[in-house]
Amino acid sequence: MKRQIGVLALVLVTATPLMFSQALEKTPSPVTPGELLGPQLIAWSQVQKPQPVQSASETEKAQEPSQQQPAAQTLTGTIVKDSGRYILKVSSSSMTYELDDQVRAQRYEGKQVKVAGTMSAKGDSFHVISIELIS
Repeated sequence: MKRQIGVLALVLVTATPLMFSQALEKTPSPVTPGELLGPQLIAWSQVQKPQPVQSASETEKAQEPSQQQPAAQTLTGTIVKDSGRYILKVSSSSMTYELDDQVRAQRYEGKQVKVAGTMSAKGDSFHVISIELIS
């Protein structure tokens, strides 16, 4: 009986590493994020419409100068109230521009200022970035 137990123990000691190595070989390798994420996993609802993704070069080609942000510029003049709205009366011409930030413009009413901002598409109003007093 002792001999049978010894043989059985020898078989178990010898076979155990082989059993575990086979179990490890059958385990698949972990999936990397690159394999996990991708267009095949994107789900669209019935209301969404898929749009193709553009590369950086295609995006640059698609943007025309008219679609880009207007360039910032600086105007100098006097802020005055006209028909309940604050406007900038430009010093160098007879041009006036309605200022989109009426709260900030109110603080400078009647004063010579330098206003930085961008012109509206129509060219009649001015988006205020900053206002400074001219000393």
